[in-house]
Amino acid sequence: MQDRTLTAAVTPGETVTIAGWVHELRDLGGIAFLILRDRSGHIQVKIEKETMDEDLVEAATSVARESVVSVTGMAEEEPRAPTGIEVVPEEISVVAPAEPELPLDPSGKVDAELPTRLDNRTLDLRSDRVKAIFEVRSRMLAAVRTTFREEDCTEITTPKIVATGTEGGTELFPITYFAREAFMNQSPQLFKQLVAGSSIERVFEIGPIFRAEEHNTPRHLNEATSIDFEGAFFDADAAMTMAETVVTAAYEAVATDCTEQLEALELDDFTVPEPPFPRLTYEEAIDQINALGALDVTLGWGDDLPTEAERALGEEMGDHYFITDWPSEVKPFYIKDRDDDPERSTGFDMMHPDMELISGGQREHRHEQLVHAIQEQGLDPSQFEYYHDMFRYGMPPHAGFGLGGERLLMTMLDLDNIREAVLFPRDRQRLSP
Repeated sequence: MQDRTLTAAVTPGETVTIAGWVHELRDLGGIAFLILRDRSGHIQVKIEKETMDEDLVEAATSVARESVVSVTGMAEEEPRAPTGIEVVPEEISVVAPAEPELPLDPSGKVDAELPTRLDNRTLDLRSDRVKAIFEVRSRMLAAVRTTFREEDCTEITTPKIVATGTEGGTELFPITYFAREAFMNQSPQLFKQLVAGSSIERVFEIGPIFRAEEHNTPRHLNEATSIDFEGAFFDADAAMTMAETVVTAAYEAVATDCTEQLEALELDDFTVPEPPFPRLTYEEAIDQINALGALDVTLGWGDDLPTEAERALGEEMGDHYFITDWPSEVKPFYIKDRDDDPERSTGFDMMHPDMELISGGQREHRHEQLVHAIQEQGLDPSQFEYYHDMFRYGMPPHAGFGLGGERLLMTMLDLDNIREAVLFPRDRQRLSP
């Protein structure tokens, strides 16, 4: 429709053609109002039954909600209309009728359970609230890309079909690749290190990762979006600073450019975190959790932090923070140990008060130590030869991180379930749509 005018651009005194979905029909007897919705907003179409052509009135008042219609008519000022403008139609065409019984109500007046919404995602996206989530997601990712480029990073794309997993054979989805076994990649980790070891030096990637986790919780997915960074001549401190920069820039962009979306999501108290974020060592975090009495047991060195512990510590911290100096034994083989204490790694996590967002650290860049670390974790170095062999040819010190895109959006918008942050989520139960 080349002559179509978006509803937000309609000017009183002009004849316009608007097209979109029937959001609502209000029939008041002698007069009816059809509310039309397009990507830019809503507009009122006034139907005066006694003065208008019978066929036009019939077309307007019999059409089902969510039908696609085209309306041509004069735009007039009307202070009582939702947007102060209404269209008096000369022609109404039903482009694509909708069935009267909808699986859910896109207006949001009738709540639907999340599984029903995900089964009917196209209808669900017609809700102002749900649409706002993905408009914010788009702006968030654009800000992340811009920030990385401003930091002299090059965007890369790494393989998603691999011969072996990033951390061995756990949590992998096997596939058949020309009669050979292959896997969906858990992370771009090893590839981004190899590229950072070239003269490109600073790289980032925003792409899918796949983890065959058994978890079925409101914050786990089996296909997720990972925001990855790797920088040559970076240490863990520099990587944490880059992580702060990226997360803060994402919040700032949303706060500045998504005011309508935040209003639709009823986030009146949206605030941008202020760097630098506090940094706790793993040992300090354990001590604080134990002092808070968040668990029935006392955590010790090497223990993972249960969800209850993370939340208790997050409530105490109140905003984003880092946990640093994790035990070497709990971090992947590619994380470098501290030079002054091999039992402590350079690994770090960035935490939101509700959950972990980022895992990162300095990488082991020395070939002999890297091969030894692979063996120490019970893995076969020959399975990673394509990776560690390159470390024999001048690999600089480097560091980086992986940031969960959906987790960033979930915590940013205070969503109850991570599946709300994905158009078509993949988890243990859901493979369609």
